[in-house]
Amino acid sequence: MHSNFETRGLTKVAAAAAMVCTTVLITGCGGANSVLPDLNVVPAGVTDLGAKVYRATAPGAANTAAGQDLLTGGLGKSGIASTAAATLTAFADPANPTADELRRNAIQSNYRGLVDNTANGGYGVLYGPNIDLAGNATLGEGLIPGVEYTGVLDDAAGRKRVTMVVQVPDSFDVNNPCVVVGPSSGSRGVYGAIASAGDWGLKRGCAVALTDAGKGMGLHDLGDDTVHRVDGTRATRSVAGTLANFAANLTDAARVAFNTAFPNRVALKHAHSQLNPEKDWGNDTLSAAAYALYVLNQQYAPAVPTTTSKGIRFTAANTLVIAGSVSNGAAAVLRAAEQDTAGLIDGVVAGEPSAQPSSTAGYGVQFGGAPVASYGKSLMDYFTIANLYQPCAALATGAALTEVSVYNYIGLTAQTATATNRCTQLAAKGLITGSTTADQAANALSKLRAAGWTSDNDTMHNAHYALGNAVIISMMYTNAYGRFSVADNLCGMSAAAVASGAPAAMAATVKAASYATGNGTVNGTPATVVYNDSVGGAKAWNLGVSPSTGVADFSLDAALCQRALFTGVDTVTGAALSATTTPTKAQSDAVRAGVAEVLLNGNLRGKPTLMLAGRSDALLPINHSERAYAAFNRLVEGANSKLRYIEVTNAQHFDTFNALSGFDTRFVPLHTYFVQAMNAMYANLKNGTALPPSQVVRTTARGGAAGAAPAIAAANVPAISGAPAVADQIGFAGTSLSVPN
Repeated sequence: MHSNFETRGLTKVAAAAAMVCTTVLITGCGGANSVLPDLNVVPAGVTDLGAKVYRATAPGAANTAAGQDLLTGGLGKSGIASTAAATLTAFADPANPTADELRRNAIQSNYRGLVDNTANGGYGVLYGPNIDLAGNATLGEGLIPGVEYTGVLDDAAGRKRVTMVVQVPDSFDVNNPCVVVGPSSGSRGVYGAIASAGDWGLKRGCAVALTDAGKGMGLHDLGDDTVHRVDGTRATRSVAGTLANFAANLTDAARVAFNTAFPNRVALKHAHSQLNPEKDWGNDTLSAAAYALYVLNQQYAPAVPTTTSKGIRFTAANTLVIAGSVSNGAAAVLRAAEQDTAGLIDGVVAGEPSAQPSSTAGYGVQFGGAPVASYGKSLMDYFTIANLYQPCAALATGAALTEVSVYNYIGLTAQTATATNRCTQLAAKGLITGSTTADQAANALSKLRAAGWTSDNDTMHNAHYALGNAVIISMMYTNAYGRFSVADNLCGMSAAAVASGAPAAMAATVKAASYATGNGTVNGTPATVVYNDSVGGAKAWNLGVSPSTGVADFSLDAALCQRALFTGVDTVTGAALSATTTPTKAQSDAVRAGVAEVLLNGNLRGKPTLMLAGRSDALLPINHSERAYAAFNRLVEGANSKLRYIEVTNAQHFDTFNALSGFDTRFVPLHTYFVQAMNAMYANLKNGTALPPSQVVRTTARGGAAGAAPAIAAANVPAISGAPAVADQIGFAGTSLSVPN
């Protein structure tokens, strides 16, 4: 921890209100014998784009900055939820939304993207803009006025362009300074942690440093050569210039040639930047923390005599800094803690992180006293497995999720024939066994179990695959890890808007709104994964007909190719890849090298850390992420480890799914535990309150009829315990993490 905190008691030094001074004597820096204050300088590589004031205190006309606030974009608790849950607030001119309108809608979209925004699910009751940090509905519509700075972190080539936003609420206490750093979840843009880190930090009166960590809605339409600016508005690449959030690294000639051969395609920043942004998530998070300190000094430090600059009042030594986020954002805060040689971060809260240990040697995982066979796989390893087996496994009797009728229009319940084809073709290629679809599906499900998924995940494979999660991640991350160009069409996959199942021109209004509506992935809003090599011409992935099978099988050949990129061998024959295979050995080597760059080293440098997981997480199986990382950290740090691991029953990765029929009866919001964890971390760092021990929190699902579950109550989500019962304690059996069932 920083030197300003004692090991016990953790009292603040009075230096929080003093400027940091150098050796040049002047009058006016702390007394007659003072020295010249250091100048407040923007961190290296960062361009400060300035500040805007957002001081609305009640919902109203939010089309301009004057009508907005920091947390809700001027919409308040009611507007974030909205009666039309799937519809964002309208633009005055849908073809040309303003930067302020896009900000408002991006906040609305990203807040909804992380939480269930229904009252029965807990919104406005257990959490939300109107709920204070003690869990009470005391904040009205929840608007938080303040000032917001925007900065861009770039590399020497001008291609990195990480967007950062630092929000300083009017409630910020200069004598009790704190910063919450929130990298975005998933592939989301800069407001991707507004409902987690943003909500908690602003309510606490902390400055909040948000960053997209090199992801976000950087959408380059290769047809008309338009891109997103950092503020979400669109322009041609030449007009956007250095304010472009992302442009594919293609010459005009190469872009035109690609567009001629593959019309209507788009490039996305996370997938196609050719920078493997994940490797920099930790440093990007640390840069956001440093930028936040710069912003605080710009806001509150006195001007330095004889200069036009501000001094330095706030430093890492006198400002409490908590790095907290969820999903990929949580992976980023873990990575930041591991890389924090300068001591910027005091404590870490990581909710449902994609925690990828760099080793599985020397430790293990036990559940209910029995060793777990498969743990600590990298994300690319287990997602390419899911991409192969999930659609077939979802047909197994034990995996039925028949009550989720909302998925029928895209789900496997509406595509049973295609899922059956996947089973048949996997069996024909010797990848599963069984003479009937039922037997093949059961075997596919057993493959997933052997690969680290648990029985808690069985009934979730249908929905996850139907939404394309495994397809999207396998496509995006193989491109990202291998640093492939959009023009490479890796494994025959590309991205485009789709009409009647085929690539189509993206509507101008869709592109114009995409900064606010998209989450940075190829999830259909606004672009979909397209299988270029489909028999009969390019098709959306779920309609793809594989050349090797001649049937619609969810583009199986692409899935086989993506698995081979990770393993280095042909998925069917097991033969080593070469210069003439598809994919090639060189392509596989590039992907594998990229994976190696993002693995975590397990050394949190003794920082207090709370890590949360939902036991039913089927997206990031806990045996490969949280459980494995907790065990790995103990191996690496030993007695110096201050990591505590909280595993929540009846909780899964996407709280927003809990509003859907079938999910409503089964799952509780993990978000409530993120808030509790942030409260616990703050109390630990401020007052020396002990962190809660590692434990299983046993919740109660809402139950009832699918689609009509009763309203959630506090009793459904008991608090993290400061003294858990023995049967709920997570500990170690030798070098193995031991989790009670």
